[in-house]
Amino acid sequence: MSKWIAACQTDDIDPEDVVPFQHEGVDYAIYRSPDDDFYATAGHCTHERMLLCDGLVMDNTIECPKHNGRFDYTTGRAAGAPVLVDLRTYPVRVEDGIVFIEIG
Repeated sequence: MSKWIAACQTDDIDPEDVVPFQHEGVDYAIYRSPDDDFYATAGHCTHERMLLCDGLVMDNTIECPKHNGRFDYTTGRAAGAPVLVDLRTYPVRVEDGIVFIEIG
């Protein structure tokens, strides 16, 4: 069953940045695009499970801090070696300055 979880405040994330969020032992990454849209993905790189919140955000891309693999965080698509497996993405909504993600 799916449910919406409050992940953070919109002010917690600068444009072109990422913050970590953990719920029930699962890591997520919450992003704010240059256009002030919000996105959520799995919190770990699919290559060697590094936390993506420590990576570099450029445009709509997150770069893993370990081997520089890249993902399009808006779609989860693996966009550069060594990553070959896409990231899981999660629906996001913003209400009254709070970022919610749908998990389940």
